[in-house]
Amino acid sequence: MSTVPDDLFHRPIARAEALASGLTPRMLEGVRFRRLHHGVYCARDHLLTWEERLEAARLALPDSARTTGATRLRQLGFEVGAPLPLHFVVEGDLHLALDGVFLHRTVKMPPHDDEGVSAEAAYVAFCAETRTIEAIKVGCAMMHAAQLDPYLLERMLDEEKWRRGVPETAYVLPFLDDRCRSMPEAKLLAYVVAAGLPAPEVNRTVEVAPGVVLTPDQWYGPHEVAIEYEGSQHQEHRGQYNADIDRYSLYRRHGVAYELVRHPRTDAFPQVHGSAGARRARGARLRRPRTGLRVRLDVPVPAALRRRTAAVSRRVTQASGA
Repeated sequence: MSTVPDDLFHRPIARAEALASGLTPRMLEGVRFRRLHHGVYCARDHLLTWEERLEAARLALPDSARTTGATRLRQLGFEVGAPLPLHFVVEGDLHLALDGVFLHRTVKMPPHDDEGVSAEAAYVAFCAETRTIEAIKVGCAMMHAAQLDPYLLERMLDEEKWRRGVPETAYVLPFLDDRCRSMPEAKLLAYVVAAGLPAPEVNRTVEVAPGVVLTPDQWYGPHEVAIEYEGSQHQEHRGQYNADIDRYSLYRRHGVAYELVRHPRTDAFPQVHGSAGARRARGARLRRPRTGLRVRLDVPVPAALRRRTAAVSRRVTQASGA
C-alpha cells in the first residue's frame, strides 16, 4: 500500500498538490478520500471545520474571488448569518456552481484585501438579504468595535448606488449607533426607536447620588428611569451576576426607577412606560408609542424598504388628489 503524507489527511487539498505529493488519480477517487469540489479533496473520515470549508472553496475558485457578506463578517469576528452557504464575489460574468458556496458576480470589485472585501462592502452585501433587525445589530456592533467606517460607508452609498445592497444599507443607516456595547443592546435600542419612544441616552455615566456613578444601558434623564438589558450571560457568569445585584441595589437605595428587559421586542415598552408613569410628578410624561412598531424590524431589509416606498407613494398620491 502506498504511503500517504499524514498532513494530507487533515485538511482540504487541491488535486495538483496531491499528485505532487505522490498520490495517484486512482487513490484520490478511492475509499480514503472524497471529493469536495472539482479538483479539491479531503480524507473521507475528516470532519471539516468552517475555516476548512472556506479553504476548500478557495482552492476551487479563481484567485480573484473574495469573501463577502456574512462570510466576510464572520472572518472579521462577527457571528452573524448562517455559516453556510459561503459567500464569495468575483468580478465578471463567471458562472460556477460549488456545493455550499454562493458566488456573487459584480461588474466592479469593491475595496478588498487578499482575504475578502472591505468591512464596509461586506456590510452592504449583508444588508441586501438579511432581516432589518439583524442589519441594525451587526452595524451597531461593527461601529462600536471601530470596524465599520461611517465615512467610507457613506462614500460607497453615494458613489456606487448601482451596487447590490446600497438602497437597503441607506435605509438601515439612520438606526446605527456606536454606543451600544453588544448586539442585544443594539436590538433593544432599535425597537425603542422603531416604536416611537424618545431616544434614550445610551451607556452614559449618571450620578444618581453624590459620589454614586452608574452606567445604565439606557437612561431617560427627565424621568429618572434606567433600562437594563439582562441576557443569559448575566446569570451564567458569577462576576457579572454580582455586579448586577450591586448596581440594582444602588438604584433602589437612591430612588432610581429601573427596569430589566430580557426580551427586547416583547416586554420593553410596557415596562418603560410603567416606570415613567410612576415618575410623572418628577418630569414630563413619556409619550406612549402607537400600537405596534412604526418600522417593521422583523422583515428582510428589502421588504421593509418596499413598504416604506409604497407608503411614501400613497401619501404623495393622496396629497395630489387633495
